Amino acid sequence: MADLYALDFDGVLCDSCGESSLSAVKAAKVRWPNLFDDVDSTVVDWIVDQMHIVRPVVETGYENLLLVRLLLEMRLPSIRKSSVSEGLTVERILDNWLKLKPIIMEEWGEQREELIDLFGKVRDEWMEKDLASWIGANRFYPGVADALKFSSSSIYIVTTKQV
Repeated sequence: MADLYALDFDGVLCDSCGESSLSAVKAAKVRWPNLFDDVDSTVVDWIVDQMHIVRPVVETGYENLLLVRLLLEMRLPSIRKSSVSEGLTVERILDNWLKLKPIIMEEWGEQREELIDLFGKVRDEWMEKDLASWIGANRFYPGVADALKFSSSSIYIVTTKQV
């Protein structure tokens, strides 16, 4: 009997942080459009860079959306709506995310299920409209693509992404 491997997409085959961060920015612009009125590409680039640092706290995809908004509030004091964003650092986010998350959810009047649905919808629309750029935002770890090509075993890719 041949070997069979089931490999997770996110964090095993590829670094999906870029994709999830960009999906979150897109979703945040839908959810809170007025907060992005004066946001240029340099601020978005800064947010995506910071998301690579805070990514370890994310348990569920919608949390990326919360982190994008929190980082935006940290960067642009004029739009602050949460009591936790003033003086906040990425290190404090990493150390205190489980305490910060319920505070910002309440202060922003957000519901978990609505954010999950929005995040999934925006990601799905991106894949539908521009699959090539969505795939490009998911970077394979070095050597993974070659290893998959040369495998003599059956390989299945598993993901929790909404489809």
